Amino acid sequence: MDYRRERRLIVAGDILSVYPLDGDWSRVEGEYWWHALTTLPLPPRPRALLIGLGGGTQVHLLQRLTAPRLVTVIERDPAILRVATAWFGLDRVRRLECLCADATTAVPALGRARRRFDFIMEDAAYADAPDRGRPLALGLASLVSSRGVLVVNRHRRSDGHEIARLLRPRFEEVTVRYVRQGGENLLVCCKHPRRGWEAPPTSAQARGRRL
Repeated sequence: MDYRRERRLIVAGDILSVYPLDGDWSRVEGEYWWHALTTLPLPPRPRALLIGLGGGTQVHLLQRLTAPRLVTVIERDPAILRVATAWFGLDRVRRLECLCADATTAVPALGRARRRFDFIMEDAAYADAPDRGRPLALGLASLVSSRGVLVVNRHRRSDGHEIARLLRPRFEEVTVRYVRQGGENLLVCCKHPRRGWEAPPTSAQARGRRL
């Protein structure tokens, strides 16, 4: 949907992405996409991983705020990939790798391949039930490079504070930030993984240890 000077990707009444038709990205500076990239300093020329594409607002902002070596995106819906490419300018973005898969499959595969990323943004489980969002956030923590940053986007009434509690043993610094007063977005921002940290066992692993 084109509204005034911007294009919007709207799904089920929610705005997933915006794309300024006049090239002026300053109007996005108050939104969570911008704050996710500016709350914590990013390493120079980061390798980035985005969970959830939408129309690619985060991809474009990364290109403007940094000089990424590679941006890898996990998006499970091929229709979203087609729309983002055809209507939101992703066909003109260089150094972009798109993985069309569910994050629960793609994230472990990236771990097995020993891929590491300097910036990770999880924007796929925004309003999901905790039993989906929390394991995803913990799994992504293992993919953060030694000086990297992980940002998790949650609805302010969801489990963002609990995710922050689970991630604090993993990182040197974890902060929780409301994007604006009265707004719906809460960002869990994690900086620099701790050495020697191990993820807590899953319920299946715990059962196996008791047998």
